Amino acid sequence: MAKPIYMDRVIAPHRSLSPQGAAVLLAVVMAFNVLVAIFLIVIRAPPVLPFLGLDVLALWIALRASARAARRVERIQVTAEAVTVSREDEKGARTVWTSPTAFTRVGVEQPGEHEVRVRLMIHRKRLTLARALGPDQRVELADALKDAIRAARNERWS
Repeated sequence: MAKPIYMDRVIAPHRSLSPQGAAVLLAVVMAFNVLVAIFLIVIRAPPVLPFLGLDVLALWIALRASARAARRVERIQVTAEAVTVSREDEKGARTVWTSPTAFTRVGVEQPGEHEVRVRLMIHRKRLTLARALGPDQRVELADALKDAIRAARNERWS
């Protein structure tokens, strides 16, 4: 018989721009820069032309970094025996953090007015969760995680 899973949540960064949207944005910026370059050549101001290429390069680097960061994934699973957090970074490297459900606590810290940290704690070890979520979503996740751990403990001790 399969053991019940009280929480199985996958957290990934929100992508506001699809790969096709990024290509369209880059094409529009390049087309605009070509028009500006033609104007600059007509008014005989060629020293400015390299800077037009620099802004396209900077935009391309930023879009590429954003796409790479969007490949990060965090998975939180709560069972009666363990709380498991597995993270996969943009290169595919995976790290797993496991702690017994009975001794794992969920902490919510608010160091700033608009900042919230959700942490799993066991003894002196701490793991910060859900960096890809907004503050309100982190609070909701913390509440759901507390409920899942409470339910898992109740099953274990009943």
